[in-house]
Amino acid sequence: TVSELKKNIKAIFEQLHRTGRPVVVTVNGKPDVVLIDAATFERRISALNLATLLAEAEEDIRKGRTRPAKAFLKELRRGSKVPR
Repeated sequence: TVSELKKNIKAIFEQLHRTGRPVVVTVNGKPDVVLIDAATFERRISALNLATLLAEAEEDIRKGRTRPAKAFLKELRRGSKVPR
């Protein structure tokens, strides 16, 4: 609960850092917010970003928005003057 968080904030933060597990804070008996440590948050954001990129790539494949790698690399070398 919020009152428990206020009373035990140091212990709760220590638990967050020690376990890496989230803590759900309730208000009037209902979940209101979730606390996670910064390292866990960064890992989860990175995973979410990667999942988003993969979903976009899979959509491109489903819609046929692809081309052979060889053709792409050839075009890239021509347009960007990439050394061979």
